[in-house]
Amino acid sequence: MRSLGQQPYLETWEAMKSFTADRSDSTNDELWCLEHPRVYTQGQAGKAEHILAPGDIPVIPVDRGGQVTYHGPGQLVVYLMINLSRRKMGVRALVDVIEQSLVRTLAELGITAEPRPDAPGVYVGDAKIASLGLRVRRGCSFHGLALNVHMDMEPFRRINPCGYAGLAMCQVSDFVATAPIDDIEKRLAAQLVVGLGDIAVSYREGWGN
Repeated sequence: MRSLGQQPYLETWEAMKSFTADRSDSTNDELWCLEHPRVYTQGQAGKAEHILAPGDIPVIPVDRGGQVTYHGPGQLVVYLMINLSRRKMGVRALVDVIEQSLVRTLAELGITAEPRPDAPGVYVGDAKIASLGLRVRRGCSFHGLALNVHMDMEPFRRINPCGYAGLAMCQVSDFVATAPIDDIEKRLAAQLVVGLGDIAVSYREGWGN
């Protein structure tokens, strides 16, 4: 696992693509845990009409699935660099692992959440607390999940999140008085490891080995 702090979006996306292109069958799977500066990302299914008023926040078209979402400080992003072919795991199974890991992590914090069969992500009641979007290339996944922890939620009102007009968004701090993002990062990474099974779990900071 790499704990990377705040990282610019474009550079991280390029790093994901390079890691996936260069990895071999013996390359360890990794989790990249980080935050991004304010940015909208538009997935491959995205439609321009769902970006209502981006203002000064950049919009970046990307190669993950899904539609438009927002990233910003105080949101925990985890990118899953997983060799699905080696694990004999399909994309749907990986989505299930991600969603259930989020549900278990939130349960540890006293928050009851659940996925929806018709819309990927995790919800508390009618409000979405975590989004996900993946890309698979050469049998390996990249991109991943975004969990709203303690952030400025106003930019979500400038878009139709994930392509749903009026979709309510929420965050961990709406339900928990103290929600340190580094603590939640460790909890969620541990739950992802449980879900994935035998992923290497060395805890590293930064891009270096």
